[in-house]
Amino acid sequence: MSDLPVFSAADVAAQPALDLDSFSQDDAVDLGVLALEVVRERGANLAVRVELHGQTVFLAKTGTTDSGNEHWLAGKSRVVHRFGEPSLLVRRRHEEAGTPFDQRDDVDHDQLKAHGGSVPLRVAGQVVGTLTTSGEPDVVDHAVSSEAVRRFLARHQG
Repeated sequence: MSDLPVFSAADVAAQPALDLDSFSQDDAVDLGVLALEVVRERGANLAVRVELHGQTVFLAKTGTTDSGNEHWLAGKSRVVHRFGEPSLLVRRRHEEAGTPFDQRDDVDHDQLKAHGGSVPLRVAGQVVGTLTTSGEPDVVDHAVSSEAVRRFLARHQG
């Protein structure tokens, strides 16, 4: 992986979002497998987790990822559940407002990781889960998660 992708808040906000009438555990596994395909295509070193209704439905660790990535997977996912939008979008909005997320004193930064890689999974507008990746620079993590969502939507809505 050489050139890192660049995302503004507007770029992240404009990306396709997963918001369906239903989303099952089987869908969560399919999404995880798609994310794993993207990881392999890009030669990334990532852990992939799909969480649905508070339960891990899919978890894969590639390359040198290990149990240390689990804290990051969970922390990024918590950001999505708290703010209702991709973890990178939360980070970028704070940066663009001049107040980096890691300088907020009203959040537990050990529990909430506003770094790219986690995207919401919605049913009828409500966040029911997350797709989260961890292991590369956070913009790479986000790009992989976003591409997996794009492919999932193309396969299930096309």
